[in-house]
Amino acid sequence: MASDEELRAAQRSGLRTVRRVAPYLWPEGEGWVKRRVVFAVLALFVAKLVAVGTPFFYKAAVDSLSGEAQDAAWTLGAGAVGLTVAYGGARLLNVGFQQLRDVVFARVGQRALRQIAVETFTHIHRLSMRYHIMRRTGGLSRVIERGVKGVEFLLRFLLFSIGPLLLELVMIAVVLAWVFDIRYLLVVAAVIGLYIAFTFKVTEWRVKIRREMNEQDTDANQKAIDSLLNFETVKYFGAESREALRYDTAMERYVSAALRTSYSLAFLNFGQSLIITSGLVGVMVMAAMGVQNGTLTTGDFVMVNAYMIQITMPLNFLGTVYREIRQSLVDMGDMFDLLEQPAEVADKPGAKPLEVSGGEVTLDAVQFGYDPDRPILKGVSLKVPAGRTVAIVGPSGSGKSTIGRLLFRFYDVTGGALTIDGQDVRDVTQDSLHAQIGVVPQDTVLFNDTILYNIAYGRPDATRAEIEAAARAARLHDFVAGLPDGYDTRVGERGLKLSGGEKQRVGIARTLLKNPPILLLDEATSALDTETERDIQSELEAMSEGRTVITIAHRLSTIAAADRIVVLENGEIVEEGTHDTLLARNGRYASLWRRQAAEEEEAA
Repeated sequence: MASDEELRAAQRSGLRTVRRVAPYLWPEGEGWVKRRVVFAVLALFVAKLVAVGTPFFYKAAVDSLSGEAQDAAWTLGAGAVGLTVAYGGARLLNVGFQQLRDVVFARVGQRALRQIAVETFTHIHRLSMRYHIMRRTGGLSRVIERGVKGVEFLLRFLLFSIGPLLLELVMIAVVLAWVFDIRYLLVVAAVIGLYIAFTFKVTEWRVKIRREMNEQDTDANQKAIDSLLNFETVKYFGAESREALRYDTAMERYVSAALRTSYSLAFLNFGQSLIITSGLVGVMVMAAMGVQNGTLTTGDFVMVNAYMIQITMPLNFLGTVYREIRQSLVDMGDMFDLLEQPAEVADKPGAKPLEVSGGEVTLDAVQFGYDPDRPILKGVSLKVPAGRTVAIVGPSGSGKSTIGRLLFRFYDVTGGALTIDGQDVRDVTQDSLHAQIGVVPQDTVLFNDTILYNIAYGRPDATRAEIEAAARAARLHDFVAGLPDGYDTRVGERGLKLSGGEKQRVGIARTLLKNPPILLLDEATSALDTETERDIQSELEAMSEGRTVITIAHRLSTIAAADRIVVLENGEIVEEGTHDTLLARNGRYASLWRRQAAEEEEAA
């Protein structure tokens, strides 16, 4: 069994989830939602009244057939056939009002599902780069999938199950006490109390097992997604059997947890059946004794049986509903944990849009580290004048790409400041900042859509002519025009149908289409062959005219024409100047230049 502290934590989590979901039933300023909820509740109440009254028609029909009918005013002239038809009509009305309730509420539930799904999706995009690097995509998608699926279920049963079922049970208990005697009420109350206590206690125990099963399911899904995303790597190393074993091990742990869930469910179902059957037999024995001694009619016996069956059904349903609600709360709890995950990088209250007059970028004693114990940038000061090109070079791990991430505000500096035209990037809105910066990353990742869609991602309102012009500038148009489907060619998952160079040219084309005042080129031509690189380099230089450009480069030949070159090493600027000045200085840059020249000669 779970510990008391674990149960209390689960209950707190469940209450939090209920509080988060409940407002979707009664949203502010949404009158049509409230009207539908009220109408659905009214339909439900009528259905319960009809359900509680239905057994009276059954009793009257039986008494009429057995000759024990009493001269009740409501049965006069109806006869056995009429009462049987009335009984069937009452059952039909009960079902009809329940279905009407579902039809009326369906739109409310689907609206809530859509809103929570979009809210979760939007929040995930707001979370920091650090969160996405640490979190596995497969596990994240699984959390969202399970959580969103539980929304409509939870909303529906919060409104239509627990309260209404308890109401029906109370109404039936009152009828039994009124029509028969208090002993029937006491037996029914004892059965209901024992059933609810048993169900709640065992279900709370099963919550822990369910949570473990979810964790194993998420882990198995993560491993599957990881393996499929790295399909080529798996093939390169002949690791298909290794990946299958890894996945099988995860699935084995999931199956173990799933089996414990099934076994505990069997125990729960048997215990519930034992309690209900004992109560049913007890009440029916009492009714049978009443018929034998003449205090009850055969119709009374049948009515008691009908009411006990009517109690059994909602009790069984109550057990299922509570179990499913608790499982939905577990599933949705992870999703709401995600929604409550604070964004590491967020707009300040009252943040204003970035206003770019020239595009001057300034790093003033910038300090940063992904881990507090491992600083990456150690007080870097750098000014990139408006309309100029500054290249940042240095060995791997020196902090070059980190400067680009700080400029785009994937992270916030831990010391110093980074400004654009005198405006600290932490004081402006992220949307306006991102709109003013164009990035061509080292590894361009594409959507599993058409080439046209991927280029147009740079500016969705662009015309077809503008898209093709950007493709021509990136030396991509002729290649695309030669494809059977042209710009409607689908690029596959993460662009795997295209070569590395083709993907990079698509990335360059969509940045050209965006046409931003500040450019960040992070190893932008690293995936291209030498000839294509020269062609695109000239286009990038043409695109740089009148713009502020920060080029992060490993291949020094691509940045020789930069207005200024900054050499970064161990998070500090060790040299800066023009290409010729740095070569003449015969320092760190000159050493890197000679080494790369020697490597290129050997390769040739």
